[in-house]
Amino acid sequence: MYDGDVVVIGGGYAGVRLAKRLDGTARVTLVDRKEVFFHRVASLRAGVRPEWTHTPFIPYDRLLHRGRVVAGKVVRIDTAERQVVLATGERLPYDVVVIATGADYPEPARFSGTTTEEAAKSFAEHQRNIATAEHVLVVGGGPGGVELSAEIRLARPDARVTLAHSGSALLDSTGSERPGRRALAWLESHDVEVRLDSFMSPGTEFGTYRDARGTVIEADLSFWATGTTPNTLWIRLAGHGDWLNRTGHVKVDRTLRVEGKLDVFAVGDVNDVTELKITPAALAQADIAAHNIRAHLRSSGRHRKEPRSYRPTQRTPLIVPLGPADGLTVVPVPGGESAVLGSRTTTMAKAKTLMTPYMRRQLGYTAA
Repeated sequence: MYDGDVVVIGGGYAGVRLAKRLDGTARVTLVDRKEVFFHRVASLRAGVRPEWTHTPFIPYDRLLHRGRVVAGKVVRIDTAERQVVLATGERLPYDVVVIATGADYPEPARFSGTTTEEAAKSFAEHQRNIATAEHVLVVGGGPGGVELSAEIRLARPDARVTLAHSGSALLDSTGSERPGRRALAWLESHDVEVRLDSFMSPGTEFGTYRDARGTVIEADLSFWATGTTPNTLWIRLAGHGDWLNRTGHVKVDRTLRVEGKLDVFAVGDVNDVTELKITPAALAQADIAAHNIRAHLRSSGRHRKEPRSYRPTQRTPLIVPLGPADGLTVVPVPGGESAVLGSRTTTMAKAKTLMTPYMRRQLGYTAA
């Protein structure tokens, strides 16, 4: 017995988790423009090392046993007719719709195109460029910038690698100085030039970059790990701009509903929940949203459930690999400064496999 039609827009971490959670109790349709799941956690290494080119791609075909996955582009949510409209004109009826379109990441942590072949071609191009570059500039000293700088350094020990960060410390979003100091020590010990308090912008000539002091850096390759942009332009273009805040994130209440909409939810990087936008947080939101959607669909009768409020994740460990056999793990400590664990913990938790076996199991495949 099914409780209703649920359309999940977006097949990233939050969307996949939510669709799987609801597969047994609702008629679930997962819509994504990509033909496969993109394991973004593995994408930085895939952009550097050829043997990792296809690792981030996991087919959707084993995810749902009763529901279905549709490859397509959503252009509009018709709230009057309660239908999701695709670019092809197809309309998907819903009792509940979930926005899980995530955020757009800078290269190389991006799925280019819509097919595996197109994305793999993009990774291969990054690999070739890195393999021949004399000087690679990475802009941004957050987790992504630090991880990418380490991957490039280990793949190209003979190249010059510079990491420029606008802040006074690396990994400053952790709220603690210790992780940044640990990352800085590793990078400098591996001959990565780290430039702090260095806001970068493209220079006037091709291949040049300028900081706020006017200092010019020449590099034949650059990557900008300076943040993400929520994938919500389609929502604004469809006439629902009032669902978005000034940064383009979907405004949600404590139950992860879009404000003022009982049957529209938003989970993961796309919403305005104040927390680090990392995979564990997206999965935690998906679990709460799944419960609340069941509660909504069973709003009457003996099986009625009360909705739960989502509490932003403030104490989730942040794992920053520094290549496949090193890194640091930041563990928040209540009432004190975060603990920083070293290479052994980080390697086992993430650095070696980049959580690929775990995600393959989530999509119904073996770990290998």
